[in-house]
Amino acid sequence: MEAEEHLFRREAGRLVALLTRVFGIHNLALAEDVVQDAFCRALETWKFHGVPENPSAWLMKTAKNRALDVLRREGTARRFAPELEREPDSEWTLAPAVEEAFAAGLNDAQLRMMFSCIHPRLPEETQVALVLHLLCGFGIDETAAAFLKGRAAMEKRLARAKRTLAASKRLFDLAGPAEVAARLPAVLRALYLLFNEGYHGASPHAAVRAELCEEALRLLYLLLEHRVTATPAAHALAALMNLHAARLPGRQDAEGNLVLLADQDRSRWDAARIVEGRRQLELSAAGTELTPYHVESAIAAVHARSSSAEQTDWDEIVSLYDVLMRIQPSPVVAFNRAVALAQRFGSARGLEEIARIEDRKRLKRYPFYHAAVAEFELQLGRLAEARDSFAAALKLARNPAERRLLQEKMSNPALLERH
Repeated sequence: MEAEEHLFRREAGRLVALLTRVFGIHNLALAEDVVQDAFCRALETWKFHGVPENPSAWLMKTAKNRALDVLRREGTARRFAPELEREPDSEWTLAPAVEEAFAAGLNDAQLRMMFSCIHPRLPEETQVALVLHLLCGFGIDETAAAFLKGRAAMEKRLARAKRTLAASKRLFDLAGPAEVAARLPAVLRALYLLFNEGYHGASPHAAVRAELCEEALRLLYLLLEHRVTATPAAHALAALMNLHAARLPGRQDAEGNLVLLADQDRSRWDAARIVEGRRQLELSAAGTELTPYHVESAIAAVHARSSSAEQTDWDEIVSLYDVLMRIQPSPVVAFNRAVALAQRFGSARGLEEIARIEDRKRLKRYPFYHAAVAEFELQLGRLAEARDSFAAALKLARNPAERRLLQEKMSNPALLERH
């Protein structure tokens, strides 16, 4: 059953994208319905007859036939004939001779769906939610959980967004380089947010969701396979994602407890991911544009080549954060720079830099802001302040793993002493 659920998750977005490419985005609801119906039929049929040799082809053919049945009843099937009713040489059967063509069509459909989700009339969070829901096979409940929304609210948001997509009449066309270039930054931003949600997101259930990271990487590599979207910025984002994904095996211990970067066993980091990240970083050097993804991936590369936190070249990292502050200043970037300065010059310098951050109040909703301040205060012997900061961090903890980590920090003997 678990294997079938994984298959359905993997195939859902692919099937919806391809069916929408064929039947038109105004038939998005039809595509979603027939894919769901195909999954239900698969559960019943495979229970008695076993999983077919090519389950992807079985699901696609079942969904396609179901869609044609609906359209015939509506008297609109001819609009899509004769291409969809060819048998048995149609790409829908996934015959070996046309499997490569099918894969190309599938990738094109997913790319076009991705760009369609990044609709300029939709808020950024809704764009990412659509990518999760339509391209990654996430149900309403899962999508709502990813953004800490109620099911009803997310269902309404997605319904409104789908109506916006349907009104555009067709999937986004990748044939126009100017239109692609205009929307690509938002597409990259959506994938960046999707990866971050998996890497250290706000889920109340899990501190790390590797499946979100993998989905973001899968979709990003679709961009890298297309000549128009394989830009230096896309390669830089691929470098960043790979270098961060390499750390995933070390971010939690065997009991699921969070492990901070300074304490991670770096021998557990994924060496193949690091190699790929470095390769993508080299590819990103083409052209003249310097994006935040270039700088962030360069920072990640410094960590990846360091054998420990103590051996890290903090001067280089601070220098890179200086560059990042020039091209994309934000309280988060300033905070990370302050932490790097604390590693180089001590906790007092870190607290001084944090105090200088403009709009610092935005950081106070993030538990690890307070945790970092608490660590600096503890190292400086300011025990009462450290206790208060750790308590503030614990109050904002978003899931059990974060709570356990902060509770462990608060159990430091020095903090338990009362004077």
